[in-house]
Amino acid sequence: MTQGKKNIYTLGTSNRTLEEFLEILQAYGIGRVVDVRRFPTSSRHPWFNKEPLTQALKGKGISYHHLGEELGGYRRGGYQAFTQTPAFQEALKKLEALALENTTAIICAERLPWRCHRRFITQALEETGWRVVHILEKDRTWQPSKEQPTLFPREEI
Repeated sequence: MTQGKKNIYTLGTSNRTLEEFLEILQAYGIGRVVDVRRFPTSSRHPWFNKEPLTQALKGKGISYHHLGEELGGYRRGGYQAFTQTPAFQEALKKLEALALENTTAIICAERLPWRCHRRFITQALEETGWRVVHILEKDRTWQPSKEQPTLFPREEI
């Protein structure tokens, strides 16, 4: 991470293989994964179930934290409304504390961040000074701009 700059990544598990997922994390120097899936399971891709994923990450020296209860999707009244609650603010502080300790990726099932509740979490992080990088592929990231979202090759952070 750049000295003095708070950086955080996001990544969707989607239909990736476990090997591809781990390679992406390693390519970006991720040392901690924070899972914001409300239900950390996948019948189609069982390697993304909480226990096997935790073990696979541990084998690569990456820690796993599940904050799905606190930050998971499927909120009554919609996720955007949830971001205005004290519960969300408290959970966001917990996420920030974890991210300050190690290079962190927020993960969920949806590959595209603009189709996922991660976008609301990261908007809140950006408002508190975080630089958010959404990893789309091993060699491609996305950072929304206020003017127009753009896709660009990975840059060194």
